[in-house]
Amino acid sequence: MEKVTEFFGCNVFDDRIMKATLSEKVYKSLKRTIDRGTPLDISVANAVAAAMKDWAVEKGATHYTHWFQPMTGITAEKHDSFISPAPDGRVIMEFSGKELVKGEPDASSFPSGGLRATFEARGYTAWDPTSYAFIKDGTLYIPTAFCSYGGEALDKKVPLLRSMEALNRQAMRILKLFGNDKVRCVKTSVGPEQEYFLVPQELYKQRKDLMMTGRTLFGAMPPKGQEMEDHYFGSIKPRVAEYMADLDRELWKLGILAKTKHNEVAPAQHELAPIYSTTNVATDHNQLTMEVMQKVALRHGLVCLLHEKPFAGVNGSGKHNNWSISTDQGVNLLSPGETPHENAQFLLFLAAVIKAVDDYQDLLRLSVATAGNDHRLGANEAPPAVISIFLGDELTAVLEAIEQDKPYDGTKKEKMQLGVDVLPKFSKDTTDRNRTSPFAFTGNKFEFRMLGSSNSISCANIHLNAAVAESLKQFADILEKSGDFNNDLHKLIKDTITEHKRIIFNANGYDDSWIAEAERRGLQNLKTTADCMPRLCDKKNIDMLTAHGIFTEAEIFSRRDIMLENYVKTVNIEAQTMVDMARKQVIPATAKFAADTASAVSVKKSVAEVACTYEKRLISTLSELIDEMDTDTTALEGTIAKLKGIENIVEASAFVRDTMLPAMTTLREAADKAEQLTSEEYWPFPTYDKLLFGV
Repeated sequence: MEKVTEFFGCNVFDDRIMKATLSEKVYKSLKRTIDRGTPLDISVANAVAAAMKDWAVEKGATHYTHWFQPMTGITAEKHDSFISPAPDGRVIMEFSGKELVKGEPDASSFPSGGLRATFEARGYTAWDPTSYAFIKDGTLYIPTAFCSYGGEALDKKVPLLRSMEALNRQAMRILKLFGNDKVRCVKTSVGPEQEYFLVPQELYKQRKDLMMTGRTLFGAMPPKGQEMEDHYFGSIKPRVAEYMADLDRELWKLGILAKTKHNEVAPAQHELAPIYSTTNVATDHNQLTMEVMQKVALRHGLVCLLHEKPFAGVNGSGKHNNWSISTDQGVNLLSPGETPHENAQFLLFLAAVIKAVDDYQDLLRLSVATAGNDHRLGANEAPPAVISIFLGDELTAVLEAIEQDKPYDGTKKEKMQLGVDVLPKFSKDTTDRNRTSPFAFTGNKFEFRMLGSSNSISCANIHLNAAVAESLKQFADILEKSGDFNNDLHKLIKDTITEHKRIIFNANGYDDSWIAEAERRGLQNLKTTADCMPRLCDKKNIDMLTAHGIFTEAEIFSRRDIMLENYVKTVNIEAQTMVDMARKQVIPATAKFAADTASAVSVKKSVAEVACTYEKRLISTLSELIDEMDTDTTALEGTIAKLKGIENIVEASAFVRDTMLPAMTTLREAADKAEQLTSEEYWPFPTYDKLLFGV
């Protein structure tokens, strides 16, 4: 059997391949571009393109594509072949530096939020040399940025790269103050944990709601859900294990560092977690991971569901964004060391993150806002919609000591005493993990737990990087003018803790009392996409994002409109699907069962004088539910019609939140009651027990 070390990254034009195929001069120039952001020379691009083409053709590739991430939330690609006509009627395989560096896909049908008119079709893709090219399905994939003819960013990669550069600039200013002259750049890194569901493909195809929307719009809970907690970290079923092994292999070929796999809390739910990568690369890899997960599932007769809440009543799926900051020298700037109270540099960066999260709660909340994630946040399975930070007992005590100008009375790490001599003794972590916190410190990184499973991680990291860059800028502005660095540094950290300690919460985020406490603290509770997305265009957010060059003002307004439009369209499609299923499947099935039951009563009465009490009561209840479903469906049809007449996207999103979603809930409640009373042989699509326990 082939070893992982032998085939890992075999389909990636990575550093190993570049060293082997490029001249030393070209290789060094390209590395300077990748590592330090220096401009790319066209002669270097030509040499790289030739080597890349030769390598790809040798591995069977016939086409190349500029792979980009428009504002649709998924990736996009246009394939061109390497062939070029030769004078003798044959073809040769060519690929130039110009073709590598720039592409021109039609941009007219991608979301732009008004940045350009629909008839203005020209758009450009630009090679991102910091993310390796790779081969998939006989095509060379080149990660690229995507912009309009006027230069506006139409994708998620450009703002992400801008945010990384902004944080780098401000972090370098801080490090210089501490005498760190050898550091050339600072980068953020991310490890996104990916949750997902697996259901049998043959059952999926019988559910119109799953096919149209990615989630079940109807469905009563089965007798057993997740309450026994026997699925979490349980033994992986053979069919799922085969899928996971196949998935690992495909991801490893693409150089994706898939590391951990296990069963999650809900039945049919699982998780995959990678090793950390630079944020830009991690974002590309996560988009690719989601695509490969779904493709590999089909080989095994399964469907991979990435919706945040595919099943009501059991846990939904998130994507934990483990975020940290490191120098090119390999120093993690969020690592406390053995004595965090003495590590002034760490404490300053920690204070910057605390300030950033408090100052820009709304940006972090809206960065994870989607119609799907609204169903999950705060549902006793995910963090609430209120942003807070978990630091743990030791760091909280350190900060309290600084705030109160008292010495920190810390203790050495205690040993875990397990009471069994043969088991090894190991040091206990200084704090427990808090799975209810939206933004938790977990040793040398922060775990942003609010992201939905289908989200691109770019949006969350754009706003997180930008907010921290702003805090660092304000700190650098103060400290660069300091006449007494140590004294002013201590005062800055102390003042920051005092001003922003309201955002620190180490207890149970699921407790209802926390929501009341958060309100008393003045923290924001933006429950839905319609509540939070308009905040993107608040003056303080526009000022900060434009000052750091993350977005132009036009790009900010465009993104608000794009995300709200996505929210409105998503829910509207769900509503139309519910109406279709109710009219064509749920109501007819319930009526057929009621009619057949009534016929059975007539037959029984013709044979013998019997009361038929059960049947009569059942028929009466079903008849009431049929009328109720018909009324609810008509009401939902009315909201769909009314939505069409609302042109303002902010008003439309509020209507969806306040009117359409409640109407959908009302219809579902009646239908789910009907499902519980209707004979299984009459029900028109697979029920939860089959979907959740069918693999």
